[in-house]
Amino acid sequence: MRPSRIPACFLIILELCALAPRISAQTPASRQRIVIAASAVLDGRGQTLHDVRIVIEDSKIVAINHGTDGPVDYDLRGLTVLPGWIDAHVHITWSFGKDGKNAGTEGTTQEDAYRAASNAWVTLMAGFTTVQSVGAPNDVPLRDAISRGILPGPRILTAVEPLEGRGDATGTPDEIRAFVRKQKAAGADLIKIFASKSIRQGGGMTLSQEQLNAACDEAKKQGLRTLVHAYKEAVRAATLAGCTEIEHGTLATDDDLKLMAEKGTYLDPQAGLVIENYLLNKEKYLGTSGYTAEGFTAMEKILPIDHEIVQHAAKTPGLKMVFGTDAVAGAHGRNAEEFIDRVRDSGVDPMAAMVSANSLGAEALGMGDQIGSIAPGLQADIIALDGDPLKDITAVRRVVFVMKGGIIYKNSARGAIPFHAGVQP
Repeated sequence: MRPSRIPACFLIILELCALAPRISAQTPASRQRIVIAASAVLDGRGQTLHDVRIVIEDSKIVAINHGTDGPVDYDLRGLTVLPGWIDAHVHITWSFGKDGKNAGTEGTTQEDAYRAASNAWVTLMAGFTTVQSVGAPNDVPLRDAISRGILPGPRILTAVEPLEGRGDATGTPDEIRAFVRKQKAAGADLIKIFASKSIRQGGGMTLSQEQLNAACDEAKKQGLRTLVHAYKEAVRAATLAGCTEIEHGTLATDDDLKLMAEKGTYLDPQAGLVIENYLLNKEKYLGTSGYTAEGFTAMEKILPIDHEIVQHAAKTPGLKMVFGTDAVAGAHGRNAEEFIDRVRDSGVDPMAAMVSANSLGAEALGMGDQIGSIAPGLQADIIALDGDPLKDITAVRRVVFVMKGGIIYKNSARGAIPFHAGVQP
């Protein structure tokens, strides 16, 4: 268990957070009302709304009107409108260093802080208004800077420092419980647990059932969710331990998936982007910590197996499969490619793919009453695509409008010119 450490460059962001008022520079002082016209809205819960007006006041949706009359501020007719996406698994501060090689979470320069801020920006521009960054102390100042409106980016939930098993008896249940409480005190929104080795190293189990039981039970007592990096037999062990969500799940059996459905355990498998990104950037990763030639050979073999676990998960009745990418250096801003992998390579229904990153993703985060759907009372996290992802999943690459919490960060639809009543689009 490593001590938490935030490099000095990220402390600059922390200091800015402490000094800045909790208000975005883009937020007007008076109450703001925005009306969006939309011809096709995927509501995030599996339904499609037609010809509606979405009324927003400040940061929230206050009404959805089905009439076509009245003033309109932004005309998104002809596009597909849906809630901002939720990525349940990213590593937002991972980047390539000055030498072009993978720096992971160990960046210590001002440039690393800038790259982390850039990662947040491109992720938001890609339509992801909420992400879960699972395991780096550097996440904390970035999360807080975005929350205070100092930097633009997606809403971030972070695990701060992960619990890492080593495959031995190290870490008694009491020590593990103390570690969980330490993360709570450090501001963690959730607990990330490594119950398996990397799939590049075979994916063997690294925590015992007793250790997993202690970690997930203590997290519940602290009011925190648990995300467990698990392959093979660790999937069943984490499910039996009552953990909230399984990450990856590769080489789990159909019986394991059925048990997850019975227990209400969420599954976040990756259908392709993470391995495709590694292979695309092989020379930038090779030789850095944890990345060997043998590991890359293993990843090439595991890619079709990742497709299979998503296929099996999609066919398991009642299994809650959320959307996560495991985005690391090279993948930030390309998160939506995972949708294409799921639909094209794993046969996932396009609407189910959208819901996995909307209402189901919000439910898994314990935020279903705040985000993930287009409905009155929820945060105004709204994006628009040039195209229909239900007919052509590659439309997810064409995000032309991004609003988070009532603030518009991107509007490249129709030359970024708002439509007003009486003016033809």
